[in-house]
Amino acid sequence: MRLPVATTLLMLALTSHSPVPAQAQASGDAVRRGEYLATIMDCAGCHTPGKFLGKPDFSRAFGGSEVGFRIPGLGIFYPPNLTPDRETGLGNWSQADIVKAVRTGVRPDGRMLAPAMPYENYGRLTDADAAALAGYLKSLKPVRNAVPTLVGPNEKPTAPYFNVVMP
Repeated sequence: MRLPVATTLLMLALTSHSPVPAQAQASGDAVRRGEYLATIMDCAGCHTPGKFLGKPDFSRAFGGSEVGFRIPGLGIFYPPNLTPDRETGLGNWSQADIVKAVRTGVRPDGRMLAPAMPYENYGRLTDADAAALAGYLKSLKPVRNAVPTLVGPNEKPTAPYFNVVMP
């Protein structure tokens, strides 16, 4: 009689559901995939304060850059805050908004991202990878960091920048 009870208990233990729902596990996997993609795409390379100055502030990773790109004829663009901060980052953007911007360069307000953002290359992301990247960015700790505003081609910059050579 003991063997069937022990066997039953073992079977119950082996087949019981995880305390984490399958959907949450899948989204955890997607977030890890998004982290991997953000790493190999080097998102933090442009979007982390101090990175261009050789002193990255990883406590504010993805919080935007205080150093911009000067693109001749267009102006100076500062890599924005990619964290879900509602005031200075992507907190008011949906995951679909992020996917669209990453793939097409079009922001939710209809404006185009700076040409330094390689959205033409990122447009080749699979649907799953684009969603994973967006999910990862939405999962980050919000960082309040307002980057300098865009400087037009004939305006005087108030923050550091470097020149981008266009082919």
